[in-house]
Amino acid sequence: MPYVSIITPCYNEALNIEELHARVAAAMQKMPDYTYEHIFIDNASTDYTAAILKRIATTDKHVKLIVNARNFGHIRSPMHALLQAKGDAVISIVADLQDPPEMIPAMIEKWQEGYAMVVCTKRSSEEDPMMFWLRKTYYAMVEKLSSITTIQNFTGFGLYDRKVVEAVRAFDDPYPYFRGMVAEIGLPTYFMPYDQPVRRRGITSNNFYALYDMAMLGIINLSKVPLRLVTALGFISACLSLLAGLSYLGYKIIYWHQFNAGIAPLVIGLFFLGSVQLVSLGIIGEYVGAIHTHVQKRPYVIERERVGF
Repeated sequence: MPYVSIITPCYNEALNIEELHARVAAAMQKMPDYTYEHIFIDNASTDYTAAILKRIATTDKHVKLIVNARNFGHIRSPMHALLQAKGDAVISIVADLQDPPEMIPAMIEKWQEGYAMVVCTKRSSEEDPMMFWLRKTYYAMVEKLSSITTIQNFTGFGLYDRKVVEAVRAFDDPYPYFRGMVAEIGLPTYFMPYDQPVRRRGITSNNFYALYDMAMLGIINLSKVPLRLVTALGFISACLSLLAGLSYLGYKIIYWHQFNAGIAPLVIGLFFLGSVQLVSLGIIGEYVGAIHTHVQKRPYVIERERVGF
C-alpha cells in the first residue's frame, strides 16, 4: 500500500493540535488504500503542546513526535521533520488550522495522477487585508528579481513525492528557503488553490523579525540582483558626485568673487554618500551572512526525544 507521511511543525499550539489531529485522521480514513504516519515536531514549546502530543501518540499508532532540545526557528525545524519522513509522498501542513486538512484526499489523487508536487496556493485569505496585500506584493517583487519562475501566494502547504524530498536533501542547505527549492526543482507540479481561513485560537509565533528573516532569505536565495544594484548605485552616486563637483568648480571659476557655496552642500553630500555606503554594506552583509551560515554546516535541530518511532 502507498505510504504517506504528514508533517506538522508546531510551537505553542496546544489549543489547536487535537483538532488538527482529528481532522487529519478523518481525512485519511477516506483513503483506505493508503497507510500513513503523522509526524509532529515540537520546537520546544513553552506550553503543554508536547504533553498533549505524547498522550495522542499513546492512542494513535500513526502519530510520531519529535521534541527539539530548544527552539531552532521556523525554518530549520520543519526541514528536519521533512527529512525524517519515510513516506512515498510527504504532506506539509501547519498546526494553526490555516491549512485545511480536508484537502489531503484531493492532493493524494493528483499525486497518483503523476504529479510530483501538489502545491497549494492561497486564492484568498481571511487574515488582515493589509498583511495579505503585503505578502502578495512581496511575492511579486521576488518574482521580478528571481532568475527562476517562483510560486505566488505559497506558504509550503502541499504534497511532495519522494523524488522531491531527496532532491531537497541534495541541496544540503543548513538554512533552507523551502519555497524557493520547490520552484527550482521544477518537477511536474499541480497548483491547487484554496481559501485560507483565519487563525481561530492562539497567537502566531511569527513576529516581525521572523517575517523579515523569511523575506530576506527568499530574496538572497533566488536572486543576485541586489548585489548588482549595489554596483549600479555606487556607479550612479559616483557620477552624480563628479557632476556636482564639476558644476561647482565651473560656477566658482566664472563667479569667483560672488559665489560662496558654504558648508551645506558638503554636509548633504557626505550624508548622501554615507547612506549609499550603509545600504550597500547591509545588502552585501545579508549575502555574507548566508555564506557564513552555510559554511558552519550546523544540524537543523538537536532532538531531545522521540515518541512513536
